[in-house]
Amino acid sequence: MDEESLTALAGPAPSPSASGQLAGKVCLVTGGASGIGRATALRMAQEGARAVVIAGRRAALGAAVAQELCAAGTQGLFVATDVTREAEVAALVAAVMERFGRMDAVFNNAGFQEKRAPLAEQTDAVYAQVFDTNLRALFFAMRHQIPAMLAGGGGTIVNNASVSGVRNPNPGLSLYSASKAAALMLTRSAAMEYAPQGLRINAVAPGRVVTEMMLGSGIADMRQVAAGLPLRRMGRPEEVAAAVCWLLSGEASYVVGNTLCADGGFLAG
Repeated sequence: MDEESLTALAGPAPSPSASGQLAGKVCLVTGGASGIGRATALRMAQEGARAVVIAGRRAALGAAVAQELCAAGTQGLFVATDVTREAEVAALVAAVMERFGRMDAVFNNAGFQEKRAPLAEQTDAVYAQVFDTNLRALFFAMRHQIPAMLAGGGGTIVNNASVSGVRNPNPGLSLYSASKAAALMLTRSAAMEYAPQGLRINAVAPGRVVTEMMLGSGIADMRQVAAGLPLRRMGRPEEVAAAVCWLLSGEASYVVGNTLCADGGFLAG
């Protein structure tokens, strides 16, 4: 999407004021090659991260983002990873630890949304893909990330959920909504278990944000969607990235097991 079209849906690009809130941190972003993941990785670099590792399946896009990160002054690294395969997730975490010796801040962002259709028309294969990506992969990720982070004295994890996991606004996306609701409960449960050991775990729940997934969701008139939101516009990936980086930073040191809804007021309506 060109900038003019993006501005029509989401307003002008924000002008972030970086404060160095991730200075010296080693960060990991799954699903980091595009959309909210890419925006968060770049914001991590702006916030002074020592290194930002991005993981995903699209090697060309991932390599390009890694170059952007290096140009922004951090150590950027892309690791080809299918997060639905536990062995690849384990290898990803091992690669971060071997290369940098620690892992301080993680954004589990990878996700999948089915094509819009009534529940009775969804298939077993679609169910498996949605839940394998949005829930099972999250379990794999945290199961390997948590021990590595605890070995380094703790850290922070943010899982990408959705307002759909809080209130279902999407007829035809019942599987996606159910998987994100489960992801929120997994996040809260893990947060309670590991907070005493110095590991903060939270979630971010984006609303209507202009991403490939949103644009491919089967909604015919995105301008109507934007006009119906309290801010009268959709969100940009960079706006969610700012929320994620705040949750990952020491500025959010007393925030545990929470869900920050970066939704332009959608859930308040």
